[in-house]
Amino acid sequence: MLDRLEDDPYSYRRKINRYYPFQDEGEWELGKFLVENLTQTQMIKFLKLKWFNTRERPSFTTKDQLLNWMDSLPCFTEQSIPVELIWRDALEVVKQLFGDPIFANHMTYICSSYYYMSADMAWKIQDYLPVGATQVPIILGSDKTHVTRITGGLEMHPVFITIGNIDSEVRSKATLRAWRCIAYMPIAKFRVHPDYQSILQARLWHKCMDLVLANLKAAALDGCFMPDPNRHIHFVFTPLVAHHTLQLIVDTSRKVDPWDLDKFQKAAKAVGLSGVHMPYWHDWLYASGEILHTCFKFFADHPLKWIKEVIGAHELDNRFIIQHKRVGMRHFAKGVSHVKQMTGREYREIQRTIVALIAGATSPQFVRSIRAIVDFIYLAQNPVHSPATLQSMEQALSEFHSFKGAIIEAEARKGKKGRLGTLMQFSADTTERLLITHCKNPFSRTAHQSKDFTEQCVRLLNRQESMEIFDLYALLTSRGVSLVNAMHAEEEEVAITNPALSWVSRILPNEVKSVRGPQPVCNHFLKGILSGDAQTAFQVNVTPDYRSLLPAEICTTYKLSNFNCALADFIAQSSSSSGEHVQWDPRYGCYQAWNKFRLQLHSAFQRCVIMPSRVVQAYPPSDTFPFGNCDAVLIDAMGINGKMIERAYTQDQNGNRLREGAVVRLTDVTLAVELIPCFSEKVASDVSSATCLEHYERFFLNNFADKESYHTFSTEFA
Repeated sequence: MLDRLEDDPYSYRRKINRYYPFQDEGEWELGKFLVENLTQTQMIKFLKLKWFNTRERPSFTTKDQLLNWMDSLPCFTEQSIPVELIWRDALEVVKQLFGDPIFANHMTYICSSYYYMSADMAWKIQDYLPVGATQVPIILGSDKTHVTRITGGLEMHPVFITIGNIDSEVRSKATLRAWRCIAYMPIAKFRVHPDYQSILQARLWHKCMDLVLANLKAAALDGCFMPDPNRHIHFVFTPLVAHHTLQLIVDTSRKVDPWDLDKFQKAAKAVGLSGVHMPYWHDWLYASGEILHTCFKFFADHPLKWIKEVIGAHELDNRFIIQHKRVGMRHFAKGVSHVKQMTGREYREIQRTIVALIAGATSPQFVRSIRAIVDFIYLAQNPVHSPATLQSMEQALSEFHSFKGAIIEAEARKGKKGRLGTLMQFSADTTERLLITHCKNPFSRTAHQSKDFTEQCVRLLNRQESMEIFDLYALLTSRGVSLVNAMHAEEEEVAITNPALSWVSRILPNEVKSVRGPQPVCNHFLKGILSGDAQTAFQVNVTPDYRSLLPAEICTTYKLSNFNCALADFIAQSSSSSGEHVQWDPRYGCYQAWNKFRLQLHSAFQRCVIMPSRVVQAYPPSDTFPFGNCDAVLIDAMGINGKMIERAYTQDQNGNRLREGAVVRLTDVTLAVELIPCFSEKVASDVSSATCLEHYERFFLNNFADKESYHTFSTEFA
């Protein structure tokens, strides 16, 4: 793909100066910085600074000249702007994605379960294709979003595209450019009765999609030739991951005239259709599946509302507010009921703790029905499915149907509308993030005028895309490196998920800082402390928080009255297991102490992938945290019996009841876990997030804390 820059009209000038129209690399960096970080008014002020009176000015003397230079950089897919539809040829965008050298080591060319569609469907389609043909499954995403706050009412409706050949872990990150925007749909208001507004808007949307995707549908029927990142030519077909309700539409259209809006709309709603008689995919060959982020929308529209109805918004908020704060996890300090509009990420954060939080406030049958739904949602987001995981999804649905009567009995839901639709194989976080990067962020840099704000956003995004591509091209050519990303053997451990960064780090390791996007995960397995089986890595700061503490000071600082006894037992057990005999006198010796450490694991789904480390806190008591601020961990030797944890006590020589404790090795920690108190019907009024782990005696071990923990508890500790 990058070698197409050689066909640019100014390529002959770039043989002399790689950074044309800029004078050199330094001026290119300056221009890129100004465009990316300053508004147009700020650019004008910068270029008029008196600072330039004594220094050489850049060759661009005005804001308009700089922006024109940026707009003159090569752009592979031009936009067309008929009326309010802004679009570019989807087939050209797909060719660019398929041949992008950045993804050379993250592509699949054969039917496999890594496709967005199922492996069975991929092989069925392959049977109908010519021998040697390659499938390029098309994945589409679209959603409408507000770009103004409180006032203004301005909206944008982008359409995004990617291909199933790109690895799912790359597609799932919006910053890696695996998704491209192909259109901004018109948002029209028709002068008709309100009952017909939505059906006409839907028909307009599908007609525009039909125009944008016309060439892709032709490629699905007849095939076309595309070069891959290594310049090998493939004969490809482009099946769509779309809908399969076409037969219902055909049957309805035969019975009722589609342009008799009143009758057709009623007939369509009777069979669960929107009223669109010619969806954009009606003539798309090999269409299968469905693209909807149903998981999170269903959870928000139904289970979350049922829960609010049953236990009350105030009680639900209190349970979220007093939850223990963990580093890296969202804490809803004001509850969840007051938020009118949430993103998919926020709904996912709620799903992490909702099951344990509602326990005790309603019937066990109601809790089991909600748990079954969350189980299904978590299982549906597995990056790879197997017969076992599909069976688990069926069991979760079966359990929901067994206990769904409790929802009706609790009067949480009334009526017969609403069904759980087809699920996607990854979270909606990517498209939610794309709405921010392709709508809200560029809108903040426009003049906020309702006339042409969409066109202004498009110009900004085009400029940004051209700058990113040109930046990589200039970096490679100026260092005399090939524009082809050579295939390489997969490493044993993967800590870099950014394909561009991975490429540059192999061929130009000193230039990795110039690559934008997610940086590599810090690999503590290289220099950190390893567990006995080398499956867990730990990291502590070089400088301890306490350089020298006497045992008596540890007892006072951390309020551990029996620390000396616990440490003596630990030393005795350690010495006996090693065959040595060690005696310890608590009157002597000083110790270093740390308030936190980092714990790092491999992915539970792909053992070669290193996960980001997690901070585990162990702060002593303070005014803010009277009992200390400590996180829960799982110790290798403790074992798990069920999902309920109860605080253990012991008695001293005088018969006093003391909390049981022990000294353990850091390397015995296997997992950072989340404990949620077993609340009664009402949360105690004197409990806060700083004291909840000390106020209660029994806790749920939350297996929904994240997808990695869920998979671990479902398999290793089942």
